[in-house]
Formats: sequence, structure tokens, C-alpha cells
Amino acid sequence: MRVAVVVFPGTNCDQDVLHVFGKLLNSEAYPVWHRDTDLQKPDLVVLPGGFSYGDYLRTGALAKLSPVMQSVKDFAAKGGRVLGICNGFQILCEAGLLPGVLLENVGRRFLSQFVHIKTEKSVGFFTNGIEAGKVITCPIAHFQGNYYADEATLEEIEANGQVVFRYSDAQGNVVSDDRSSNVNGSCHAIAGIANKAGNVVGLMPHPERAAEALVGFVGGDTGLAPFRVAVAA
Repeated sequence: MRVAVVVFPGTNCDQDVLHVFGKLLNSEAYPVWHRDTDLQKPDLVVLPGGFSYGDYLRTGALAKLSPVMQSVKDFAAKGGRVLGICNGFQILCEAGLLPGVLLENVGRRFLSQFVHIKTEKSVGFFTNGIEAGKVITCPIAHFQGNYYADEATLEEIEANGQVVFRYSDAQGNVVSDDRSSNVNGSCHAIAGIANKAGNVVGLMPHPERAAEALVGFVGGDTGLAPFRVAVAA
């Protein structure tokens, strides 16, 4: 499997993603600089976390204008699989590849902590085959991770089963108004979504930082499961 990892100025999680796919899952993972337009025939494109362009103007707003993004859009339009993590999720929303937007966290504070996310449904290539209700424990590190969409869009997302992950407690209980679990205040406690076709997936938490028991802290290696699913798909 070939995995293209897009690197923007300010990206800082590209090496984590390259390690998970290349070292842990024995895939052919390689970086693609944002000025390049050749994705080199990947099976999967990943937009990793970080602070592209220093989050100037608005998170992801400048990155969506990078030359590589037209290639990413064309790849997705043909059914190619695209994954966005944290800043990558923000970029996908800004580029119109996923619905909604990421606003400032409730409380307007940068949050760096472990969270629990419940696998809502086996939709999209990132969770297909993972048991619904499975809880992954992994970190977040963002200031603008509060997922928001208008009511009509939320209704459509829910009706289509596009919610991939929700913030929950350790047992998988989801309470949108509970700030101990839904720490950034996301609508419907949404932590990750897919597009209608299921080939584009974005999420705010960082499962790649909890993909090995040695370094995953309280999350252990629970974050490896969706990456393994992506490779198998």
C-alpha cells in the first residue's frame, strides 16, 4: 500500500504518520511537499496534524490554497481515500471536502490532553470493520477543534451516518453537554466525520500518538486499530 503524507509549512505530525504506516504497518509511506502536484499514485493520502501556515487567517484557510490541494481534490473526486487528522481535518473542511468547520474550543483555551473517542459506526475506510462502540483513547492538541455545522447540515450528517467518532467517557457514554468528555464543545460531540461516499475522513484527535503501547501512555496502542483497518481496506 502506498501512503502519501502531505507536508505544509507548519506541519508537525508528518513523521508520526509516516512511522505508523511505514514502520508499524509495513506500508510504503512517503512525504509530499505542499508545492508539489504529483501525489505519486498513492492508495491513500493523509493530511497530518500541525499548524499549517501558523494558523494565520483561519486554520486551514491558507493550506487549502496550496498547489497540492487541487491534486488531493481530484484524487478524492475519483474515489481515492483521503484522511485528515487535526489540522488535516481543518484543511479538509476549509477545502470543502468535508462539511462543517472547526471553531475555537469552548472556553477559548488550547487543549492538550488525552480524550476518549467512541467509534460511532463502521463507515468510511478508517473504521470499516471496527466494532461500533469501540473506545480509542488518544491525545488532542488544538485551539480550534470545536466542530460546528448548522442544524440542516447536522441533520444530514446524522441521517447519512457520516459521524465516525464521538467524544465519550472511558465506557463509551456520549453526553454532548459534558465538558469532561466533550472538552472542546463540538456539536453532537462529533470528533470525526466522513463524506457521503465514505472515501474522505477527518478527525481532530491524534490516534497516531497512541499507536504503540510503549509511547501511548494511557491510550496504549488503541489508536493503531483504524490505521490497520485503512491498510487492510
